[in-house]
Amino acid sequence: MNRAKPLPFLTLAALAVVALFVKGSPTEVAPGGPLDTGDTAWMLTAAALVLLMTPGLSFFYGGMVGFKNVVSTMLQSVIALGVISLLWVAFGFSLAFGDSIGGVIGNPLTFFMFDGVGGATSEALSPTVPLLIFALFQLKFAIITPALITGSFAERVRFSSYLLFMVLFSVLIYSPLAHMTWHPDGLLRKWGVLDFAGGTVVHMSAGFAALAGAMILGRRKSHKAREEHVPANIPFVLLGTGMLWFGWFGFNAGSALGANELAATAFATTNTASAAAMLGWIFWDWMLGKKPSALGACIGAVVGLVAITPAAGFVTVRESIVIGLVASVVSNLAVHMKTKSTLDDTLDVFPCHGVGGIVGMILTGVFADGGLAEGETTLFGYHMLALVIVSAFTFVGSLILYKVVGLILPLRVSEEQELIGLDLSQHGETALGGALLATGAAANGNGHANGNGNGNGNSHAGAPKPEYAGDRG
Repeated sequence: MNRAKPLPFLTLAALAVVALFVKGSPTEVAPGGPLDTGDTAWMLTAAALVLLMTPGLSFFYGGMVGFKNVVSTMLQSVIALGVISLLWVAFGFSLAFGDSIGGVIGNPLTFFMFDGVGGATSEALSPTVPLLIFALFQLKFAIITPALITGSFAERVRFSSYLLFMVLFSVLIYSPLAHMTWHPDGLLRKWGVLDFAGGTVVHMSAGFAALAGAMILGRRKSHKAREEHVPANIPFVLLGTGMLWFGWFGFNAGSALGANELAATAFATTNTASAAAMLGWIFWDWMLGKKPSALGACIGAVVGLVAITPAAGFVTVRESIVIGLVASVVSNLAVHMKTKSTLDDTLDVFPCHGVGGIVGMILTGVFADGGLAEGETTLFGYHMLALVIVSAFTFVGSLILYKVVGLILPLRVSEEQELIGLDLSQHGETALGGALLATGAAANGNGHANGNGNGNGNSHAGAPKPEYAGDRG
């Protein structure tokens, strides 16, 4: 029998007590304009679309890992829906969008326990929709960001340690970045840095935290042994890609905060960039003599969505084709470089989300109004400065957080638990049940296949071998 762990439940119970009995002092929110029902209806829809992205990510990641780790990998995304939702209500929203403290972070008491977050509009944050809807829309971004990180340390992270890291990352990394970038008094926003929907806040932060995580947790045993891998379920990856692409319309077009021309532009550029990147990835592989794979098409599509995120409302449809194509090639090359190294970023989070976000931010500084393409250098210069600041802050900050968590709890499962798989060792569950798991054959699901079929431990480099032999527990 497992040792009892009362602390998580007691922490949740304490939060419930605080919600009932600890009263805050709601901040007076300057009202915006009249509530627009069209904008409100769209933002409700957009918030729901963005929420769908996290289950979509669970399928996307779950299909790529080995069969013994499907459930655990999917749960690492889905559990963020619960943890971050309550954290956001308690003080996360305040840290990101509360009264500014030096342009770096918000006052945690501004909207403590969502006090003052109601049906009225806000002059600063949501001029035509209820502040409550704005807060819930932004919540979905906060949810998916730590979920993105999990792909880097899949198949070896301890579940309890991941939960603690998720909380610390959201409070100490994500919230300051959101405040600096999107709050009216935020440092980067005042510099004029343009991040329409999260190129820095979501994708670069997740990418650099993933890089730090892969370095701190170290390589899987299968990665050291260069064992070949067949992803557990390519149809899961296809399903997850479709859910992500669908939800991304809320992610980007919803960031216009209204049903308007800006939302239409973001909707169109989002779809176009993703299409260009999907084709760019598989055509690049094809040009190099690899097979055009379903996995490659899915990765390319997501890289395009990542790259267009900071630019979606600031560029034209024509320019979005360039952004998607460039990002697909650069990320493809980054994945190839990673496979030649000893870095074990299991699902290539840094080469795809980190590098994709960087490409998107650079090209936003090129193509947006006042950008380099118009002969102006100020915006581009501030974007380059922001990239350095965000990269250093997120990478170094995440390294410290991993170290802190490691002092409290073991970050990594034991060798025996890794061999068994995280589904059984962490959760006592399997994707198809114990009987089928026991009768599975051949592939062990610990490494990752690349487009050349040479078993170098990479999931994103291209097509797996066509045959699937199951799992050899």
